[in-house]
Amino acid sequence: MTKKIDDWLDDVPEKNENDDEEEIIWVSKSEIKRDAEALKDLGAEMVDLGKNSLDKLPLDEDLRAAIDLCQKIKKEGRRRQMQLIGKMLRSRDVEPIETALDKLKNRHNQQVSLFHKLEMLRDRLVEEGDDAVPTVLDLYPEADRQQLRALIRNAQKEKATNKPPKSYRQIFQYLRELAEGQDH
Repeated sequence: MTKKIDDWLDDVPEKNENDDEEEIIWVSKSEIKRDAEALKDLGAEMVDLGKNSLDKLPLDEDLRAAIDLCQKIKKEGRRRQMQLIGKMLRSRDVEPIETALDKLKNRHNQQVSLFHKLEMLRDRLVEEGDDAVPTVLDLYPEADRQQLRALIRNAQKEKATNKPPKSYRQIFQYLRELAEGQDH
């Protein structure tokens, strides 16, 4: 009897210290599906971007061609192309793509925030008139005081006579140019 047990023990592979490192990690089916769905969502996000934004992402030629094609397709073909893009993303390192997308979104959010601030400044200029000009000059020292005052007067006249807000829009454009000039 002991001989059989000894023979059996000889057949059992010995445990190496390398076996711990090679341990297989089991992933549930649900987790695989969630990951695949997340990649499809990432693909959909890229398909919704414009050409200039796509140019800023680190995409290989095949993936870029699939995205460009998907942007042209409608209905059922588009859904199937989105699945293909998700499948293509499974075999790629998506971390650089996600990082670039996050940068694009953040830049967009910063621009929206800047536009809201400029709109509030423009409204304040039109309401307060020349009293608010020093605020703009503090923010943007290169601003032309005379041009700004003329635009404010014209915007106030347009508002009083219910004319189209041409100068009102010009104030915003001027403030935006000043803000963009500061960034560069």
